[in-house]
Amino acid sequence: MEPMDWLQNHELLRFFRRHKTEMSCMENPHTFLCQLRDHDLIPEDRYKKVSCMRSKDNMRKGLYEILDRFETERSQEIREFWRCVFKDSILNQYPTLRLLRNSLMDEKMGKEESDKGKPKALSDSEEEEEGEKGEEKQEKSVAKKRNLRSRSARSDDHEEELAGPSSQLTPRKKFKKICFSTPLKKGEEKNIWNWPIYKLQLPVTCGNREGTLNRPRLAKGERCIVVGKQWFSPTEFEIFAGKKSSKNWKSSIRCMETPLGKLIEQGHLQAVTYKGGPKKVKKSLFPPGDATIVSSGDEDEEEDRHLDEEDRVSSSSRESSPPLSDEEREQQAELQPQASHDGGKTVFRVTCGASNGTLHKKRFASGTCGKSIRTETSWMTPVEFLELELGRKDASWKKDIDCEGRPLCVLVKAETLRIHSLLCNCSLCKPDEEEQKNQKNDDECCICRMEGELVMCDDCPRAFHPKCHLPHVEDGLLGNEIGWLCTFCVYRTNERYLYSERMEREAALSYQISQRMLQCQYLLLCLWSADEEQIFAANPCLYLTDYSDVIEAPMWFGDIAGKLQQNLYQTVGEFVTDVHLVFSNCALYNRKNAELLVTGNRLKESFDREFKSVFNIKE
Repeated sequence: MEPMDWLQNHELLRFFRRHKTEMSCMENPHTFLCQLRDHDLIPEDRYKKVSCMRSKDNMRKGLYEILDRFETERSQEIREFWRCVFKDSILNQYPTLRLLRNSLMDEKMGKEESDKGKPKALSDSEEEEEGEKGEEKQEKSVAKKRNLRSRSARSDDHEEELAGPSSQLTPRKKFKKICFSTPLKKGEEKNIWNWPIYKLQLPVTCGNREGTLNRPRLAKGERCIVVGKQWFSPTEFEIFAGKKSSKNWKSSIRCMETPLGKLIEQGHLQAVTYKGGPKKVKKSLFPPGDATIVSSGDEDEEEDRHLDEEDRVSSSSRESSPPLSDEEREQQAELQPQASHDGGKTVFRVTCGASNGTLHKKRFASGTCGKSIRTETSWMTPVEFLELELGRKDASWKKDIDCEGRPLCVLVKAETLRIHSLLCNCSLCKPDEEEQKNQKNDDECCICRMEGELVMCDDCPRAFHPKCHLPHVEDGLLGNEIGWLCTFCVYRTNERYLYSERMEREAALSYQISQRMLQCQYLLLCLWSADEEQIFAANPCLYLTDYSDVIEAPMWFGDIAGKLQQNLYQTVGEFVTDVHLVFSNCALYNRKNAELLVTGNRLKESFDREFKSVFNIKE
């Protein structure tokens, strides 16, 4: 029985109010929105406006506004709302909703326990019927008592008890406490991983930490253990629990005292197998609560001490940083208001001379710790980035590296960037061998921009989900110790040997694609990775209900990648036609959306330009 059948509307509404923020933060909420729209719980115009948003932050805000408006304007339909989102198909896609349902069931159980012991309320008709039966029974009981006067006082008392009308009611059964697990028979093992209720998730522990393991996510190699609102990979959960030294999550993480490795061996759990070679499991570089921050006043001496590696123990007495020059102080005063607004940013464009890259805030620890600057070819610390361009290795990186027109010292002074203490033991400041390797590659997939278990290229900083890369990275290819190169690096390595003479465009389009598969895979990966908002990645019919009414032949990058993987194209021209179809569909459907038109034209021009370069097309 659903919790809505027991709880009152005001209780369901109170639960909704407490958890609407969590619901608004769910990943990929398109299916959730479709479900609400299909049950007429949200207006069509609001659905279209939010479902078309490309920015995740804007979508979260839009979804919260929808939920907030539902609470204020349609609170009488709260029961239908929960009944709608607690469908199995929706719960399987959104772990947040499953946790909310379990929480609501707990409230239901608490209400049931509080009601236990209260007399069962009867309707007026039931009371009248029971009263008539009680009078008849009372007459028979009195007659019987007259014949049994010789009995003991205890027997008389018992008969008096039978004479009352309430004693003739049907005995009220105790409601059993709702059980969410299969009841065990005597001698039966407590193998909860086989119980239907744990088909999708299992309770797990590591040390004194508890979490919930999502079984489908584990099988896909994604972050699969949730604690509160935070998702961890098995390795990250192991570090979070303080078991970093074990370096074997299959033995340190347990379900009912049984190691996950044993459950995997016995076939109770499915997990991605990593057989060595290029398939390296990226461990979290940023476990919560690890870093120790120093104030901006200590930063110059901190850097000197990092570089010299001297007197590391006596770090309690540090000198203040030297004062800025008048010119620097004036520049800082001008740019301080702008720096105050950078707190929400996590990625900054940086330059040093002719070199440029992006600085990632979550990787930053100091000038020499944390490879936080990503260039086209590698990840670097700020000091390494300075050395690349200026050929010197010193603490002047804060002044010589510019961030969007400002020296980095402005961001450090504003505490947008925070320098870690020498005593900090986080994985950026004191990385082990595996963490040092992980710092050399990206933390998210180069194609879909999502985190998870990634395959890392040994020649460039890119990382990929096995199924996002073209061709797909299968387990059978990973059983050796030979380094693995991504398609970008394979193409760059062989680029000079592919074409020596210029050719006509028609000749290039007529090539059999089996002879030019590397070039086509490279072109699609370049195009897909350039689509930072993933606008053209998935089937638009899934979140735009009227798309098929306007567009006769929908096309998207994922579909093209699938055709390349399955060798469904005959010629290069067929591949190029599908790519152009993506952008012609965009232009037709988004005639009134200037922003998407600009994005589509930019990506199309980028593809055509790269196509000419790859196939050495004549101008």
